[in-house]
Amino acid sequence: MSVQGIDQLLGELRSMSALASGQSVNQPNQAVDGPNFADVLKESIDQVNQVQQEAQTKQVAFQAGDPDANLQDVMVSLQKASLSFQTMVQVRNKLVTAYQEVMNMQV
Repeated sequence: MSVQGIDQLLGELRSMSALASGQSVNQPNQAVDGPNFADVLKESIDQVNQVQQEAQTKQVAFQAGDPDANLQDVMVSLQKASLSFQTMVQVRNKLVTAYQEVMNMQV
């Protein structure tokens, strides 16, 4: 089901809910202004990628014997990269679970 189809379905559900509660229906197909989900997701993935690249750069500099690279900064950046990646994996798992639940709903 496409995003437009989901938006249309949500609009219809909202209008039915408003009718059932006795409220008037005002523009049932009005889109909600806000950030685009795909853009937010892509930005988050890009941030995780950037943190991982910075950690790798610090690690390589330390391994090469760069005098400006110290072990504490390398370890902290590697832990940040690991934590951000684990968080992104958990977000992905939640999205997959939510998608599966939506697809299993009976209409």
